[in-house]
Amino acid sequence: MLVDSHCHLEYKGLVEDQAAVIARARAAGVGAFLNISTRKSEWGQVVGTATREPDIYASVGIHPHEADAHADLGREPLLAATAHPKVIAIGETGLDYYYDKSDRNVQKSLFRMHIDVSRETGLPLIIHTRDAEDDTHAILADEMGKGVFPALIHCFTASMDFAEKVLALGLTISLSGIVTFKNARDLQEVAKIIPDDRLLVETDSPFLAPVPNRGKVCEPAFVADTAKFVAQLRGVSAETLAEQTTANFRRLFSKAAL
Repeated sequence: MLVDSHCHLEYKGLVEDQAAVIARARAAGVGAFLNISTRKSEWGQVVGTATREPDIYASVGIHPHEADAHADLGREPLLAATAHPKVIAIGETGLDYYYDKSDRNVQKSLFRMHIDVSRETGLPLIIHTRDAEDDTHAILADEMGKGVFPALIHCFTASMDFAEKVLALGLTISLSGIVTFKNARDLQEVAKIIPDDRLLVETDSPFLAPVPNRGKVCEPAFVADTAKFVAQLRGVSAETLAEQTTANFRRLFSKAAL
């Protein structure tokens, strides 16, 4: 069994044929999906899909690209949304200085608010970070000093130094199809050093289809290709990697009834 720990089933490219997308993933060995939200208007959709499908779970959160549009959200709506039994995670949230679609101070404020709700609820925090390693680590280290919270860096593309720093803070690292790309040599080195109990795989579908599916709309079924590639990098069987990452998902997202 594999788990796609990060997909966007409500996004264009997947939502139009969602039932078939889910069926293909199940046929490929995907036994659970975490359907991620990026703005408040999506929360109802991701929870609705999770309510209909027994093996699909939901996250609630605000992506850094959407921070300006949610600057006045406040913690109470987020906290209330976590009460649903199929909501097992907070996010995705974090910092994105590559596109800078939202004010950086607003991104930081919302990131800390998500951390606060994660700490209170015990639900894992799903972190997006791009071109913001220093500030992401500084906020995580500062907030961990106030009280620990479970968290992961999704779709990891940062440096080895950042990987070592977030692992030292107790975080999990999730790898997407990017790790299979020919130009991802540095990321492939990171993939080799992640502890067995701190590794997840994901698609981030409909984005970032792994080799041999590059150029296609990414689907949760393709997590099997990423997992196979990562297993080879780490010198283990595909079955072992599937067992490890599924156990890690179950342990981190303990609210999920896998």
